[in-house]
Amino acid sequence: MRRAATSYDESDVRVRPGKGSRPRTKTRPAHDDAAEAMVVSVDRGRWGCVIGGDPDRRVVAMRARELGRTPVVVGDQVGVVGDLTGRKDTLARIVKVADRSTVLRRTADDTDPYERIVVANADQLLIVTALADPPPRTGFVERALAAAYVGGLSPILCLTKSDLADPADFAAAFADLDLPVVIAGRDDDLTEVTAILSGKITALIGHSGVGKSTLVNRLVPEADRATGVVSGVGKGRHTSTQSVALPLPDGNGASEATGKCDGWVVDTPGIRSFGLAHVGPDDIVDAFADLRDTIDECPRGCSHLGPPADPECALDALSGHSLRRAMAVRQLLIAVTSGTQHADDPEADPPIPAGG
Repeated sequence: MRRAATSYDESDVRVRPGKGSRPRTKTRPAHDDAAEAMVVSVDRGRWGCVIGGDPDRRVVAMRARELGRTPVVVGDQVGVVGDLTGRKDTLARIVKVADRSTVLRRTADDTDPYERIVVANADQLLIVTALADPPPRTGFVERALAAAYVGGLSPILCLTKSDLADPADFAAAFADLDLPVVIAGRDDDLTEVTAILSGKITALIGHSGVGKSTLVNRLVPEADRATGVVSGVGKGRHTSTQSVALPLPDGNGASEATGKCDGWVVDTPGIRSFGLAHVGPDDIVDAFADLRDTIDECPRGCSHLGPPADPECALDALSGHSLRRAMAVRQLLIAVTSGTQHADDPEADPPIPAGG
């Protein structure tokens, strides 16, 4: 006979036992024994890492679950555990990502809120620009300079195809920024270039077709980076599709940062635009120590572009070399804030050089 619902009491209730008595915890192992490594390549959820900066101790790693979606990019200093032999079909785990000393970022265009990290912890940015075929555009260089200054990298202008045009005129547009300029044409001696790269981690960036991969192959003969041709409309074909860090041949430049090689060059994919949606006027001017105090005298909201937009900008009160330098920095600001998405496109008309 069925019992009435009112006849039940607590003694009739059965509690299903738990699956275990040990409570769940979010505590994760500290991985104090993790080996230090540098990320040298990224490809479809797998990261190539060199242990202790030694190019001969290369392992393939996955990102540990506890890191979630933490971005890991070329140049990152990471902690790795697991199988570190580097043998075929073995897989280590990245369990730590160290704080970055520098970051080179860009966006797809000036309205894109999503920042893409191109490379981390690079000391220098080598901006590779052809003097002809495709013709040089100051817009791309100015934007790359802005990204370098804001990200903490030291920029260097590298001019290729010097057999086709005189580099003096184009280099003069950046003279007041005290920007180092090196020539790296196909037949030019690279002694000056290798001296600048020695003992440093250097990212290379440039439009497709400017000879960047050709330069990398000269610097690192075993790199075997693909090289392409320039189309009839002056645009290069993308030949580098993934960023990769390559060790420079042995020399005297080994350091704590570069590990057991003379330095590293990070070859990045050729690009046609360099968005700076993440960069503001104060970010750029603040990167110049000699101008940082000056802009403290500017009125609130000053964009440092000068008259008529900013008639009381303190940069205009400078004189001599300081004024020329401030005007060169202002040219960077114009390139960033002009809102012309294609200012750095190879087919765009060249902007007026600083002081022109």
